[in-house]
Amino acid sequence: MIVASLVSLGLVTGVGVALVYAHWNGNLTVKKVDDLVTDRPDRSGGEEVNILVMGDDTRAGKGNKIDGAGGGGSDTTILFHLSADREFAYGISIPRDTLVDRPECKREDGSVTPAKADAIWNEAYAVAGPSCTIQQFESLTDILVDNYVVVDFNGFKDMVDALDGVEVCIPEDIVDEDAGITLKAGTREIEGDEALSYVRVRKGVAGGDGTDPQRIKRQQAFMASMINEALRADMLARPDQLIGFINATTKSLTTDFENIGQMADLARSFQGIGLDNISFVTTPWVYSTAQEGRVELTDDVAKLWRLVRQDKELTRDFRDDSINAADDPDGSPSASGSASGTPEGSASASAGDPSTDATEEPVEEEPASPGLC
Repeated sequence: MIVASLVSLGLVTGVGVALVYAHWNGNLTVKKVDDLVTDRPDRSGGEEVNILVMGDDTRAGKGNKIDGAGGGGSDTTILFHLSADREFAYGISIPRDTLVDRPECKREDGSVTPAKADAIWNEAYAVAGPSCTIQQFESLTDILVDNYVVVDFNGFKDMVDALDGVEVCIPEDIVDEDAGITLKAGTREIEGDEALSYVRVRKGVAGGDGTDPQRIKRQQAFMASMINEALRADMLARPDQLIGFINATTKSLTTDFENIGQMADLARSFQGIGLDNISFVTTPWVYSTAQEGRVELTDDVAKLWRLVRQDKELTRDFRDDSINAADDPDGSPSASGSASGTPEGSASASAGDPSTDATEEPVEEEPASPGLC
Protein backbone atom coordinates (compact mmCIF):
# COMPACT_ATOMS: atom_id res chain seq x y z
CA MET A 1 0.00 0.00 0.00
CA ILE A 2 3.01 2.35 0.04
CA VAL A 3 2.78 3.06 -3.69
CA ALA A 4 -1.00 3.43 -3.55
CA SER A 5 -0.72 5.96 -0.73
CA LEU A 6 1.84 8.00 -2.63
CA VAL A 7 -0.21 7.97 -5.82
CA SER A 8 -3.17 9.17 -3.81
CA LEU A 9 -1.16 11.97 -2.20
CA GLY A 10 0.19 12.99 -5.57
CA LEU A 11 -3.22 13.15 -7.20
CA VAL A 12 -4.67 15.16 -4.33
CA THR A 13 -1.82 17.68 -4.19
CA GLY A 14 -1.46 18.03 -7.96
CA VAL A 15 2.27 17.46 -8.37
CA GLY A 16 1.99 16.49 -12.01
CA VAL A 17 1.18 12.87 -11.32
CA ALA A 18 -1.60 12.94 -13.92
CA LEU A 19 1.03 13.43 -16.61
CA VAL A 20 2.46 9.97 -16.00
CA TYR A 21 -0.72 8.22 -14.87
CA ALA A 22 -1.15 6.36 -18.17
CA HIS A 23 2.52 5.40 -18.08
CA TRP A 24 2.15 3.85 -14.62
CA ASN A 25 -0.91 1.90 -15.72
CA GLY A 26 1.15 0.57 -18.61
CA ASN A 27 3.84 -0.54 -16.16
CA LEU A 28 1.46 -2.76 -14.19
CA THR A 29 1.13 -6.45 -15.02
CA VAL A 30 -2.54 -7.18 -14.32
CA LYS A 31 -3.54 -10.83 -13.85
CA LYS A 32 -6.97 -11.85 -12.60
CA VAL A 33 -7.05 -15.10 -10.64
CA ASP A 34 -10.74 -15.37 -9.67
CA ASP A 35 -11.31 -18.27 -12.09
CA LEU A 36 -8.40 -20.19 -10.54
CA VAL A 37 -9.41 -19.97 -6.87
CA THR A 38 -12.30 -22.14 -5.67
CA ASP A 39 -14.37 -22.70 -2.50
CA ARG A 40 -13.75 -19.16 -1.34
CA PRO A 41 -14.76 -17.83 2.09
CA ASP A 42 -17.82 -15.64 2.36
CA ARG A 43 -17.38 -11.90 2.36
CA SER A 44 -18.03 -10.40 5.78
CA GLY A 45 -20.19 -7.61 4.36
CA GLY A 46 -18.01 -4.87 5.83
CA GLU A 47 -15.68 -2.41 4.13
CA GLU A 48 -12.45 -3.96 5.41
CA VAL A 49 -9.86 -5.00 2.80
CA ASN A 50 -7.40 -7.92 2.84
CA ILE A 51 -4.47 -7.78 0.44
CA LEU A 52 -2.03 -10.68 0.08
CA VAL A 53 1.48 -9.49 -0.79
CA MET A 54 4.08 -11.91 -2.16
CA GLY A 55 7.74 -11.35 -2.91
CA ASP A 56 8.84 -13.24 -6.02
CA ASP A 57 12.42 -14.51 -5.74
CA THR A 58 12.75 -15.28 -9.45
CA ARG A 59 16.18 -14.66 -10.97
CA ALA A 60 14.65 -14.24 -14.43
CA GLY A 61 14.60 -10.76 -15.91
CA LYS A 62 16.93 -7.78 -15.79
CA GLY A 63 18.31 -6.98 -12.34
CA ASN A 64 17.13 -10.18 -10.65
CA LYS A 65 20.27 -12.30 -11.00
CA ILE A 66 21.63 -11.43 -7.58
CA ASP A 67 23.17 -14.78 -6.63
CA GLY A 68 23.74 -18.30 -7.86
CA ALA A 69 20.43 -19.65 -6.63
CA GLY A 70 17.59 -20.69 -8.90
CA GLY A 71 14.65 -18.94 -7.29
CA GLY A 72 11.16 -19.17 -8.69
CA GLY A 73 9.33 -19.17 -5.38
CA SER A 74 7.96 -16.64 -2.93
CA ASP A 75 10.34 -15.65 -0.16
CA THR A 76 7.78 -13.43 1.54
CA THR A 77 4.04 -13.63 2.16
CA ILE A 78 2.24 -10.90 4.08
CA LEU A 79 -1.49 -10.42 4.59
CA PHE A 80 -2.30 -6.71 4.93
CA HIS A 81 -5.57 -6.09 6.75
CA LEU A 82 -7.08 -2.62 6.32
CA SER A 83 -9.93 -1.91 8.73
CA ALA A 84 -13.46 -1.04 7.65
CA ASP A 85 -13.43 2.18 9.70
CA ARG A 86 -10.09 3.15 8.08
CA GLU A 87 -8.51 3.71 11.51
CA PHE A 88 -5.93 0.88 11.68
CA ALA A 89 -4.02 -1.59 9.56
CA TYR A 90 -1.62 -4.44 10.16
CA GLY A 91 0.51 -6.84 8.19
CA ILE A 92 0.81 -10.52 9.13
CA SER A 93 3.96 -12.32 7.95
CA ILE A 94 3.80 -16.05 7.31
CA PRO A 95 7.22 -17.77 7.41
CA ARG A 96 8.06 -19.39 4.10
CA ASP A 97 9.23 -22.53 5.95
CA THR A 98 5.84 -23.10 7.61
CA LEU A 99 4.46 -26.61 7.17
CA VAL A 100 0.84 -26.64 6.00
CA ASP A 101 -1.54 -28.91 4.11
CA ARG A 102 -1.55 -27.46 0.62
CA PRO A 103 -4.91 -27.73 -1.17
CA GLU A 104 -5.49 -28.73 -4.77
CA CYS A 105 -4.70 -25.80 -7.07
CA LYS A 106 -5.65 -24.87 -10.62
CA ARG A 107 -2.94 -23.65 -13.00
CA GLU A 108 -3.33 -21.05 -15.74
CA ASP A 109 -2.97 -23.76 -18.42
CA GLY A 110 -5.99 -25.62 -17.04
CA SER A 111 -4.06 -28.40 -15.31
CA VAL A 112 -4.41 -29.15 -11.61
CA THR A 113 -1.74 -29.44 -8.93
CA PRO A 114 -2.69 -32.16 -6.43
CA ALA A 115 -3.04 -31.44 -2.73
CA LYS A 116 -0.08 -32.24 -0.50
CA ALA A 117 0.14 -32.75 3.25
CA ASP A 118 2.96 -31.14 5.27
CA ALA A 119 4.09 -28.95 2.38
CA ILE A 120 6.29 -25.91 2.86
CA TRP A 121 4.29 -22.70 2.62
CA ASN A 122 6.10 -21.20 -0.37
CA GLU A 123 5.81 -24.36 -2.49
CA ALA A 124 2.30 -23.21 -3.43
CA TYR A 125 3.70 -20.24 -5.34
CA ALA A 126 6.38 -22.38 -6.98
CA VAL A 127 3.97 -25.03 -8.29
CA ALA A 128 1.02 -22.86 -9.36
CA GLY A 129 1.72 -19.16 -8.83
CA PRO A 130 -0.05 -16.53 -6.72
CA SER A 131 -3.49 -18.09 -7.16
CA CYS A 132 -2.31 -21.22 -5.35
CA THR A 133 -0.91 -19.16 -2.49
CA ILE A 134 -4.29 -17.41 -2.24
CA GLN A 135 -6.08 -20.79 -2.32
CA GLN A 136 -3.77 -22.07 0.41
CA PHE A 137 -4.19 -18.96 2.56
CA GLU A 138 -7.98 -18.94 2.30
CA SER A 139 -8.32 -22.65 3.06
CA LEU A 140 -6.09 -22.25 6.13
CA THR A 141 -7.67 -19.08 7.53
CA ASP A 142 -11.22 -18.81 6.17
CA ILE A 143 -10.32 -15.20 5.28
CA LEU A 144 -11.26 -13.84 1.87
CA VAL A 145 -8.38 -12.25 -0.06
CA ASP A 146 -9.72 -9.14 -1.82
CA ASN A 147 -6.61 -8.37 -3.85
CA TYR A 148 -3.05 -9.59 -4.28
CA VAL A 149 0.26 -7.98 -5.20
CA VAL A 150 3.53 -9.64 -6.28
CA VAL A 151 6.84 -7.71 -6.39
CA ASP A 152 10.19 -9.06 -7.60
CA PHE A 153 13.79 -8.45 -6.48
CA ASN A 154 14.55 -5.73 -8.97
CA GLY A 155 11.39 -3.83 -8.14
CA PHE A 156 12.23 -3.91 -4.45
CA LYS A 157 15.73 -2.53 -5.07
CA ASP A 158 14.44 0.20 -7.37
CA MET A 159 11.85 1.26 -4.80
CA VAL A 160 14.54 1.63 -2.15
CA ASP A 161 16.89 3.46 -4.52
CA ALA A 162 14.13 5.87 -5.52
CA LEU A 163 13.83 6.81 -1.85
CA ASP A 164 17.60 7.44 -1.74
CA GLY A 165 17.90 4.58 0.73
CA VAL A 166 16.12 3.41 3.87
CA GLU A 167 17.49 3.79 7.38
CA VAL A 168 18.08 0.61 9.40
CA CYS A 169 19.95 -0.39 12.53
CA ILE A 170 22.24 -3.45 12.33
CA PRO A 171 23.41 -4.49 15.85
CA GLU A 172 26.36 -6.64 14.72
CA ASP A 173 28.24 -7.25 11.48
CA ILE A 174 26.45 -9.71 9.18
CA VAL A 175 28.78 -11.91 7.13
CA ASP A 176 27.41 -14.60 4.82
CA GLU A 177 30.41 -15.88 2.88
CA ASP A 178 28.35 -18.31 0.78
CA ALA A 179 26.19 -15.51 -0.62
CA GLY A 180 28.98 -12.92 -0.63
CA ILE A 181 27.09 -10.64 1.77
CA THR A 182 28.80 -8.36 4.28
CA LEU A 183 26.77 -5.77 6.20
CA LYS A 184 28.58 -3.59 8.72
CA ALA A 185 26.96 -2.84 12.09
CA GLY A 186 25.44 0.55 12.78
CA THR A 187 22.47 2.79 12.09
CA ARG A 188 22.60 4.07 8.53
CA GLU A 189 20.81 4.21 5.20
CA ILE A 190 21.15 1.26 2.85
CA GLU A 191 20.02 0.82 -0.75
CA GLY A 192 20.40 -1.35 -3.84
CA ASP A 193 21.82 -4.85 -3.46
CA GLU A 194 22.78 -4.07 0.14
CA ALA A 195 19.14 -3.42 1.05
CA LEU A 196 18.06 -6.62 -0.67
CA SER A 197 20.76 -8.57 1.14
CA TYR A 198 19.62 -7.10 4.45
CA VAL A 199 16.07 -8.42 4.13
CA ARG A 200 17.06 -11.77 2.58
CA VAL A 201 20.21 -12.93 4.40
CA ARG A 202 19.76 -15.97 6.64
CA LYS A 203 23.31 -17.04 7.47
CA GLY A 204 26.10 -15.19 9.24
CA VAL A 205 23.68 -13.33 11.52
CA ALA A 206 24.50 -13.19 15.23
CA GLY A 207 21.93 -15.29 17.07
CA GLY A 208 20.47 -16.57 13.80
CA ASP A 209 19.97 -20.21 12.88
CA GLY A 210 19.42 -19.93 9.13
CA THR A 211 15.66 -20.35 9.27
CA ASP A 212 13.21 -17.88 7.79
CA PRO A 213 11.53 -16.60 10.99
CA GLN A 214 14.86 -15.21 12.12
CA ARG A 215 14.89 -12.77 9.22
CA ILE A 216 11.20 -11.81 9.33
CA LYS A 217 11.82 -9.23 12.06
CA ARG A 218 14.41 -7.59 9.80
CA GLN A 219 11.93 -7.56 6.94
CA GLN A 220 9.21 -6.07 9.12
CA ALA A 221 11.54 -3.43 10.57
CA PHE A 222 12.67 -2.54 7.05
CA MET A 223 9.11 -2.22 5.77
CA ALA A 224 8.16 -0.04 8.73
CA SER A 225 11.14 2.21 8.05
CA MET A 226 10.37 2.23 4.33
CA ILE A 227 6.78 3.32 4.94
CA ASN A 228 8.06 6.04 7.26
CA GLU A 229 10.55 7.18 4.63
CA ALA A 230 8.11 7.02 1.71
CA LEU A 231 5.35 8.95 3.45
CA ARG A 232 7.52 11.64 5.00
CA ALA A 233 6.29 15.19 4.43
CA ASP A 234 9.08 16.38 2.13
CA MET A 235 8.40 13.62 -0.40
CA LEU A 236 5.65 15.83 -1.83
CA ALA A 237 8.15 18.64 -2.25
CA ARG A 238 10.18 16.36 -4.52
CA PRO A 239 7.97 15.46 -7.51
CA ASP A 240 10.96 13.82 -9.19
CA GLN A 241 11.43 11.48 -6.25
CA LEU A 242 7.72 10.78 -5.88
CA ILE A 243 7.31 9.99 -9.57
CA GLY A 244 10.53 7.97 -9.61
CA PHE A 245 9.41 5.87 -6.66
CA ILE A 246 6.00 5.07 -8.12
CA ASN A 247 7.51 4.37 -11.54
CA ALA A 248 10.04 1.96 -10.03
CA THR A 249 7.33 0.19 -8.06
CA THR A 250 4.74 -0.22 -10.80
CA LYS A 251 7.29 -1.67 -13.23
CA SER A 252 7.70 -4.71 -11.00
CA LEU A 253 4.14 -5.31 -9.78
CA THR A 254 1.90 -8.17 -10.80
CA THR A 255 -1.56 -7.66 -9.33
CA ASP A 256 -5.30 -7.99 -9.81
CA PHE A 257 -5.84 -4.28 -9.16
CA GLU A 258 -7.11 -3.07 -12.51
CA ASN A 259 -5.18 0.20 -12.53
CA ILE A 260 -3.31 2.71 -10.40
CA GLY A 261 -6.48 4.71 -9.85
CA GLN A 262 -8.13 1.77 -8.12
CA MET A 263 -5.16 1.45 -5.77
CA ALA A 264 -5.15 5.19 -5.12
CA ASP A 265 -8.86 5.26 -4.30
CA LEU A 266 -8.29 2.64 -1.62
CA ALA A 267 -5.27 4.44 -0.20
CA ARG A 268 -7.09 7.77 -0.17
CA SER A 269 -9.57 6.38 2.33
CA PHE A 270 -6.65 5.65 4.68
CA GLN A 271 -4.99 9.05 4.55
CA GLY A 272 -5.69 9.84 8.20
CA ILE A 273 -4.64 6.49 9.62
CA GLY A 274 -1.25 7.60 11.03
CA LEU A 275 1.95 5.55 11.18
CA ASP A 276 1.34 4.58 14.81
CA ASN A 277 -1.77 2.68 13.68
CA ILE A 278 0.14 0.46 11.23
CA SER A 279 1.78 -2.65 12.73
CA PHE A 280 3.54 -5.82 11.59
CA VAL A 281 3.28 -9.20 13.31
CA THR A 282 4.28 -12.79 12.56
CA THR A 283 2.06 -15.84 12.80
CA PRO A 284 2.77 -17.65 16.13
CA TRP A 285 5.10 -20.56 15.42
CA VAL A 286 7.40 -23.22 16.89
CA TYR A 287 10.22 -25.23 15.35
CA SER A 288 9.00 -28.43 13.76
CA THR A 289 10.02 -31.73 15.33
CA ALA A 290 8.90 -33.58 12.19
CA GLN A 291 11.08 -31.75 9.66
CA GLU A 292 14.35 -30.13 10.66
CA GLY A 293 14.61 -26.45 9.79
CA ARG A 294 10.86 -26.07 9.30
CA VAL A 295 8.29 -24.41 11.52
CA GLU A 296 4.70 -25.13 12.50
CA LEU A 297 1.95 -22.73 13.48
CA THR A 298 0.75 -22.85 17.08
CA ASP A 299 -2.87 -22.93 18.21
CA ASP A 300 -2.63 -19.19 18.97
CA VAL A 301 -2.71 -18.44 15.25
CA ALA A 302 -6.47 -19.09 15.36
CA LYS A 303 -6.83 -15.97 17.55
CA LEU A 304 -4.96 -13.91 14.97
CA TRP A 305 -7.11 -15.08 12.05
CA ARG A 306 -10.24 -14.43 14.13
CA LEU A 307 -9.17 -10.82 14.67
CA VAL A 308 -8.89 -10.39 10.91
CA ARG A 309 -12.24 -12.04 10.21
CA GLN A 310 -13.93 -9.86 12.84
CA ASP A 311 -12.05 -6.74 11.69
CA LYS A 312 -10.63 -6.06 15.14
CA GLU A 313 -7.38 -4.43 16.20
CA LEU A 314 -4.48 -6.54 17.39
CA THR A 315 -4.88 -7.60 21.00
CA ARG A 316 -2.21 -6.85 23.55
CA ASP A 317 -0.50 -10.25 23.26
CA PHE A 318 0.12 -9.63 19.55
CA ARG A 319 0.90 -5.91 19.92
CA ASP A 320 3.62 -6.71 22.46
CA ASP A 321 5.51 -8.62 19.79
CA SER A 322 4.76 -6.30 16.87
CA ILE A 323 6.76 -3.74 14.96
CA ASN A 324 5.09 -0.39 14.45
CA ALA A 325 5.55 1.84 11.40
CA ALA A 326 6.19 4.77 13.75
CA ASP A 327 9.07 2.99 15.51
CA ASP A 328 12.56 4.39 15.08
CA PRO A 329 15.01 2.41 12.92
CA ASP A 330 17.01 1.58 16.06
CA GLY A 331 14.10 -0.50 17.29
CA SER A 332 12.78 1.98 19.84
CA PRO A 333 9.12 1.08 20.39
CA SER A 334 6.24 3.41 19.85
CA ALA A 335 3.32 3.56 22.25
CA SER A 336 1.67 0.61 20.52
CA GLY A 337 4.25 -2.00 21.40
CA SER A 338 7.77 -3.28 21.42
CA ALA A 339 9.81 -3.61 18.27
CA SER A 340 11.87 -6.52 19.50
CA GLY A 341 10.73 -10.11 19.16
CA THR A 342 10.85 -13.11 21.44
CA PRO A 343 13.66 -15.66 21.11
CA GLU A 344 11.15 -18.13 19.68
CA GLY A 345 9.54 -15.63 17.34
CA SER A 346 6.11 -16.51 18.73
CA ALA A 347 3.48 -14.06 19.86
CA SER A 348 2.20 -16.61 22.34
CA ALA A 349 5.65 -17.17 23.77
CA SER A 350 6.12 -13.49 24.50
CA ALA A 351 2.80 -12.56 25.90
CA GLY A 352 0.97 -15.39 27.56
CA ASP A 353 -2.36 -14.31 29.02
CA PRO A 354 -3.45 -11.04 27.37
CA SER A 355 -4.83 -9.89 30.71
CA THR A 356 -1.48 -10.24 32.47
CA ASP A 357 0.31 -7.01 33.34
CA ALA A 358 3.54 -7.04 31.32
CA THR A 359 5.30 -4.95 33.98
CA GLU A 360 4.52 -7.38 36.83
CA GLU A 361 7.93 -9.05 36.85
CA PRO A 362 11.19 -7.46 35.77
CA VAL A 363 12.66 -9.46 32.92
CA GLU A 364 16.33 -9.48 32.00
CA GLU A 365 16.71 -7.78 28.64
CA GLU A 366 17.29 -10.17 25.76
CA PRO A 367 19.88 -9.43 23.07
CA ALA A 368 18.50 -7.51 20.10
CA SER A 369 16.72 -9.58 17.52
CA PRO A 370 18.73 -9.98 14.30
CA GLY A 371 18.51 -6.74 12.37
CA LEU A 372 17.24 -4.61 15.27
CA CYS A 373 19.21 -2.59 17.81
